[in-house]
Amino acid sequence: MSYQTELLGDRIKRRRKELKLTQKSIATALKITPSSITQWELGMNTPKGINLINLSKTLDCTPEWLLNGEDVTSAPNEPNAEWHAGFELWDSNTPLRDDEVALPFFREVELAAGDGSTFVQENHGYKLRFAKSTLKKSHVDPQNAACVTVAGNSMLPVLRHGTTVGIDTSKKTIIDGEMYAVDHDGMLRVKMLYRLPGGGVRIKSYNNDEFPDEFIQPEKMQDINIIGWVFWWSVLNVWNN
Repeated sequence: MSYQTELLGDRIKRRRKELKLTQKSIATALKITPSSITQWELGMNTPKGINLINLSKTLDCTPEWLLNGEDVTSAPNEPNAEWHAGFELWDSNTPLRDDEVALPFFREVELAAGDGSTFVQENHGYKLRFAKSTLKKSHVDPQNAACVTVAGNSMLPVLRHGTTVGIDTSKKTIIDGEMYAVDHDGMLRVKMLYRLPGGGVRIKSYNNDEFPDEFIQPEKMQDINIIGWVFWWSVLNVWNN
């Protein structure tokens, strides 16, 4: 089979065999049943959410490669980084290149009344430079792209406190298991969303042990405003010494 024609299940099976892993050993690592691995490899089901993240870690590859065959990590025991002499410095006065766009940030702003409630608005003072090619790869129109910063650790291990995520404000239809930025009753949040029968929504965190699922009933849906779909994220580690 040509690698160009592989499906997700084919890549899982090929990578598992390359690493000499059994379905049972992967299932044990992911704390799921071996039949789930069989279903993934046969294309009967698709790993999502935390299962996708953990599967990519177990198979030593990226979630993007499992899903679409792109951005595979280097093989084990091979270099996975390249040294560069330095970073190019720029500030708000540096002109954008032809292949760059500047995306706005969203933030929470405390109301003037000082009652502790918040509302979400675009923060015109800060922008993030972004490569047009990255947006094109995710089928995101630059006019619909913006950024938000994640607060707290409810989305660990995928998103840690301070992570910047890119959102597509044109994509607000809920696809189960995808991440969205939402204005939840004045609180800016990045969560996985799932539809519920009758028009409600289940809000899920990756760190489910500390942050249990929340269920928004249909009559409370007016408290939820989906800002957009999360298509990208980047984490900055901080040296604590």
